[in-house]
Amino acid sequence: CLQTLAAILRGTLKDAPVPRAGVLKKLLAPLDAVLEGFYNAILLHHFDSHHYTSPYSETTNNLISFIDLLEALLASRIELELPLRCQRILFLKVSYLLNLISSSIPYVIKKKLILLLKKCVLYKSREDAKSGSLFLQTPSLCEDMLALSNAVLQVVNLPWLNQIPLSGKSSYFGSSEVAPGDDSQGGSDQTALRALSLVVLKALEFKIHNSSTEAEIK
Repeated sequence: CLQTLAAILRGTLKDAPVPRAGVLKKLLAPLDAVLEGFYNAILLHHFDSHHYTSPYSETTNNLISFIDLLEALLASRIELELPLRCQRILFLKVSYLLNLISSSIPYVIKKKLILLLKKCVLYKSREDAKSGSLFLQTPSLCEDMLALSNAVLQVVNLPWLNQIPLSGKSSYFGSSEVAPGDDSQGGSDQTALRALSLVVLKALEFKIHNSSTEAEIK
């Protein structure tokens, strides 16, 4: 079901002649509350169980399918002037994703979530993309980006970054130690490292632009 819905969303976004906003609203509006319920139930689940020890297990594949759907929902957001709750949930409840990234799920999922976070911080509405402004003009997106930035900066204040592995092996963010037998040059996943760094920097940038006092900026 998750894969089918994600495929329909992607297919709709590729269909140029179709009035996509109407089609997406018709498809997603009845599922809005259901998808938020899925988000809460799936991502708030306890992931330190033996079901997720293998990157090839059925439970792992289900989680990957749900992340694919979240990516499709994010991509579809640009088509609607007023986004639905299921298209905003990634921003408003990003703490679920942050907790998942530091849990004991397989590295392939952690990396997928980090890259999804990167897409979130780089996301722009159609109006913002056209205007070329550095500051977001769309109120709902501004609110969502502020919620995301606050959540990211809150966990960065904690030892969250030090818990994030940057390869399937033993290289960690903030650690220069190399496991025996590892190649010291090729230990870290540079794609994940760059994406995670960008997420933190963009969150900081957005928070500074939207802070009212000098104390808050500091």
